[in-house]
Amino acid sequence: MNLSLNWLNDYVNTEEILLPKLISGLTMSGSKVEKSRDLSEPLSKIVIGKVTEIKKHENSDKLWICKVNIGETDVQIVTGAQNVFEGAVIPVVLDGGTVINRQDGSVTKIKKGKLRGAVSNGMLCSPDEIGMDRSDFPNADEDGILILNKEDGIEAVEIGSDALEFFGLNDTVIEFEITNNRADCLAVTGLAREVAATFDLPLEIPEPQFKGCSGDINAEVSVTVENKQLCSRYMAGLVKNVKIKPSPRWLTARLKAQGVRPINNIVDITNYVMLEYGYPLHAFDKRYVGGGGITVRNAKQDEEITLLDGNTVSLDSDILVIADKNKPVAVAGVMGGEYSGVSEDTDTVVFEAACFDGVSVRRAAKKIGRRTESSSRFEKSLNPANVKTALLRALQLVEELGCGEVCISVIDCANYIETEKRVPHDYKAVNSFLGTDIPENEQINIFKRLELGYDDNNKQVIVPSFRADINLPCDLAEEVARIYGYDKIESTLPRLGNNANVSVFESYTQKLVSVLTAQGCCECITYSFVSPKMNAIAPNSDNPVALKNPFGEETSVMRTSMIASVLKVVVNNINAGNSEARLFEIGRVYGQGKESDVLCIGLYGKDESFFTLKGIVQEIAGCFKIDISTSVKRYTEMPFHPGRAAHFDYIKFGELSPIVLRDYGISERVYIAEIVLEELFNHHCRSGGKTIYTPIPRFPAAVRDLSLVCDDETESGAIVSIVKGGCRRFLESVEFFDVFKGGNLEDGKKSLSYKLTFRKPDGTLTDEEVDTAVKQILGKLEENNIKLRR
Repeated sequence: MNLSLNWLNDYVNTEEILLPKLISGLTMSGSKVEKSRDLSEPLSKIVIGKVTEIKKHENSDKLWICKVNIGETDVQIVTGAQNVFEGAVIPVVLDGGTVINRQDGSVTKIKKGKLRGAVSNGMLCSPDEIGMDRSDFPNADEDGILILNKEDGIEAVEIGSDALEFFGLNDTVIEFEITNNRADCLAVTGLAREVAATFDLPLEIPEPQFKGCSGDINAEVSVTVENKQLCSRYMAGLVKNVKIKPSPRWLTARLKAQGVRPINNIVDITNYVMLEYGYPLHAFDKRYVGGGGITVRNAKQDEEITLLDGNTVSLDSDILVIADKNKPVAVAGVMGGEYSGVSEDTDTVVFEAACFDGVSVRRAAKKIGRRTESSSRFEKSLNPANVKTALLRALQLVEELGCGEVCISVIDCANYIETEKRVPHDYKAVNSFLGTDIPENEQINIFKRLELGYDDNNKQVIVPSFRADINLPCDLAEEVARIYGYDKIESTLPRLGNNANVSVFESYTQKLVSVLTAQGCCECITYSFVSPKMNAIAPNSDNPVALKNPFGEETSVMRTSMIASVLKVVVNNINAGNSEARLFEIGRVYGQGKESDVLCIGLYGKDESFFTLKGIVQEIAGCFKIDISTSVKRYTEMPFHPGRAAHFDYIKFGELSPIVLRDYGISERVYIAEIVLEELFNHHCRSGGKTIYTPIPRFPAAVRDLSLVCDDETESGAIVSIVKGGCRRFLESVEFFDVFKGGNLEDGKKSLSYKLTFRKPDGTLTDEEVDTAVKQILGKLEENNIKLRR
């Protein structure tokens, strides 16, 4: 929402408030300012001048030497404009002033100089050079300087006065980000209320009135509302003997400052009132209202309408339309029809002011693909009580601008019951809610500054019709806080209860995060929505849950695995220039009728390998008292590399397939692990889930290293199981530390090396005891065709 300060000052005087203070104050009170811009920049030193004498340049056939009066003095200006004449009133940029090129935005500084020997003290301006276009001056020459005429209001302008003020460019526009609950702030009057309340200034918003002339609208126009649920109020006013012409300079300047293109006086009035009061209006050419009857009804299935933009759209029975006796003439709250608009030969106009259901308007706008300024306001559920004010203001402007004769009567089809909204107020509860100590009378004064009524007897706030967002006592607390000043509220710690409990799952998750961060992993958070293509790389990716109304193809299904999500973060890090990273995410995956919490780990970098990832997985398993060393099996399914991945029931880990990495544009190796947390935690609980104290060994350990030759297909876990089964008495641990292929080994063979630790609980082991244990182990291994490497 844009706000012109010149327009704002009609209702609340802000001339004494510096712009930075105004912006910061409004932002702190809840009306967030995005940016501001001075409409006059970069223009400077431009005045209204009058040509008093003109003569041909002696040294040029195309140049004129003009004597121009700029108020207290005359200046000589040389120009090449061929439409200049004595008595012409024109904008003049003086020596040292600046103009702009609308085509490319470049700025030119005008300096005193000589043209073919004649002194020129400035320049006569065209519309483009003052940042305006030809549509602002319909009667101006296509080529040449801008010559002002009666239609531009030159009778009231003083020669030598500031041209930027005359053109309405001496204005500052502030752009706001308005939240959806504050539909009242999509209007100049609504923002004026916010300014007045924030800075405690007097506010003057006059009640619109019009005199009217004889005549009864009911004799020429009838209104029938068939769907009273979707149209809570419909009002109509009639204007006869309409004079279609350009709007006056002050009105078009305000519309342009708000980002609205002026069209003609009638259309401009509807846009002006929409911006001023936040209520969209529409003006119908009565000639195209067949039979003079207006009906608010649902469209017929597959009924068509050609809109004002010239496009024809098909409607369905859920869309509300404004229709005459033969056809729809507008889509209610969205856009008028092609033949409902005002044209140069329009003689009689019907002004529509209505209140349509917000949900219905939004759905209609989406169906026909037209989201307009009108629909964006109706979507926020306007109050029908304020419709009359908007219509009266439009009719008032018609009279003030001399656009036609306004019928004294109006049509009002009200299909709602107006009720007074009251919210109980307890100043102590407000203070408790905010952590403040604001006196009751100061809170009441804040309500009055916001134009909220107050019932002292019942301690109730009376909410006006334009504040649809105030419904509960907590809303009152918010109003008090933002006007009192968030910066004045002392920072305090939240009052937390003592009965907060952490679930078993949460405690295990916290433990898991601690283990991963200790391993140098950084936590990431991604969306649960992915594209079908991304989800397809994961195991069990068939038939994902599809969203009915996705943001787009990239977020159209619920993920069945977290591998794609973490891989996307890996890609982002690589593209950002990070040469290595360890990442993890704890999130949820979705199957048909089932959800699961999953941990996904992603590693890449020159120091990462399958074994570093395996080490992290084993650290996690060991933290939860789970031994996976003898149970890990080779895993050959996508998206993992068939020879560099493993799994243990609910754990899958390994290097990703080069095919997958190529699809993501990754040229280096990436290692991924995915663990189903519910299974991990349940396994932990089944195995006892308790940490058992073991005293520090009193006696030394004996260590033996074994290098074993086995078939390529033999898994390390199987060998560890055999070793542990071959000696249960003194063997404390078995650790794999090396693999070797080639050399003097036969084809199809490999060498795996293990460190065996032996320890006796009640004494020191002898070499004979250790050798005996090793022989027993080797014997078991040879039974399985696994031999000691010589």
